[in-house]
Amino acid sequence: MFPRAQESGKTVADGVYTDAQAARGAAVYDTACAGCHRADLGGGTGPALRDQRFARQFAGKDLRAFFTKIATTMPRNAPASLGDNVYLDIVAHLLKENGFPAGSQELTADTLDGVGVLPGRSKPAPPIGGFSYVEVVGCLAPGPQHTWLLTHASEPVVPAAGAPPPASAAAARPLGGATFHLLDAMAYAPEAHAGHKMYVRGLLIKLPDEERIAISAFEMLAPQCGAP
Repeated sequence: MFPRAQESGKTVADGVYTDAQAARGAAVYDTACAGCHRADLGGGTGPALRDQRFARQFAGKDLRAFFTKIATTMPRNAPASLGDNVYLDIVAHLLKENGFPAGSQELTADTLDGVGVLPGRSKPAPPIGGFSYVEVVGCLAPGPQHTWLLTHASEPVVPAAGAPPPASAAAARPLGGATFHLLDAMAYAPEAHAGHKMYVRGLLIKLPDEERIAISAFEMLAPQCGAP
């Protein structure tokens, strides 16, 4: 564990960075880090920097160890090239994205020691607005007037940039309680998949009384839906 952190009792939950510092770090992260780790820190060609991966890598350690790991390995093509102050800003951004609060003082090289890293506090995902590009899984069923519905559907999520459909995470996603009207479904021979568990990717259109998806990808995941 981190003896100096234990003595002081200070952790990343005590506000060790400022919002302004995290905003600077976010801008650098988007340019230098998101290509490998994704904009949402979810991991791509580089490891995830949030949630369970964050906890496994850094929880129980001193914040300086967290900083040193980032400052000596990122970006992958030019490690240790950004300067200590920039890496401190990136650490602030990562702490904020892992749910830790900002404080009144910026994180500095002198304040890294003796601060314990805790498991990340999951942040609720922001709601997905209309005209977002999403993916869902659900049960294909005929609707009124020769339309097709995706019933018992999962909540829509934004697919990872460049991920081909169906994304493995989406394919494993459990069913939910949403219903979507599928636009242009007839172009995909839906009759052959009635009652099947389907993967749908496309443009989400939110109307006052229903939600629609303009399909761009449509694939069967299982011949039986298993809806509750």
